[in-house]
Amino acid sequence: MLSVIIPANNEEALIGACLTAILASDSPACPVEIVVVANGCTDRTAEVAQGFVPQALARGWKMTVLDLTQGGKMRALNAGDDAASLPWRAYLDADVTVSRGLLNQLCHALDGPKARYASGTLRITAKGTISKAYAATYRKVPFMAHGVPGCGLFAVNAAGRARWGKFPDIISDDTYVRLLFRPEERVAVRASYDWPIVEGFRALVKVRRRQDRGVRQVAALFPDLMANEDKARLGLRGIVHLAARNPVGFAVYSGVALAVRLGDRRRDVPAGAVLADWSRGR
Repeated sequence: MLSVIIPANNEEALIGACLTAILASDSPACPVEIVVVANGCTDRTAEVAQGFVPQALARGWKMTVLDLTQGGKMRALNAGDDAASLPWRAYLDADVTVSRGLLNQLCHALDGPKARYASGTLRITAKGTISKAYAATYRKVPFMAHGVPGCGLFAVNAAGRARWGKFPDIISDDTYVRLLFRPEERVAVRASYDWPIVEGFRALVKVRRRQDRGVRQVAALFPDLMANEDKARLGLRGIVHLAARNPVGFAVYSGVALAVRLGDRRRDVPAGAVLADWSRGR
């Protein structure tokens, strides 16, 4: 029942770990297929992904690898949807690694006639000193700690997927899809997945700026969806608490936010203004 769609742009170094984790999953409660959409790649992403097809077949899973000459995440997502044959969909970034029980728990969460949006328990990972400090505070932000953000991974059942047609030409697919569902329709399962953030201050600013533009674009193009927004405000008490618990992490997190605000002159993001480079700054 579950098609796992993985858009990948020059992810030769990471797609192997992503697929290894998926194929090591506990036996899911529903049939699974994998669709990798290499798009605009100048490396061996498609070739590496193709090498996992025998392992998928050995599990009884269908696996398709598309190699598109043109880049663009929304184009890749739509191509993956067209190639998928199962009605439930999980959209997974190629740098994400899932825990063994995640697919099984997603299948249980999506089961039923009512529209459902599901994701796992998010584990934000980082390697360098700056990014580790940033992540330490980012994890504590209420939306990331207690919501169902769907960063890097979200899944919908058939009734949920019927809520939209093609992915629109926008920056933030995860924000758009999440807001198609009311808070009570979103489910966070206990199984975790690792979502790495970019390394270094400049890369963090670049990605945060793009994230903010993506949210503003969705709000401008689909204002009715904002009624489904449930992000809790941090508030003064929350800010003081975060700063007191981890002064260094809070300083880095705040520094990135300030750099984004001071340097982002493109406050309005019109329809179709999707940047050609949808990488996360690696």
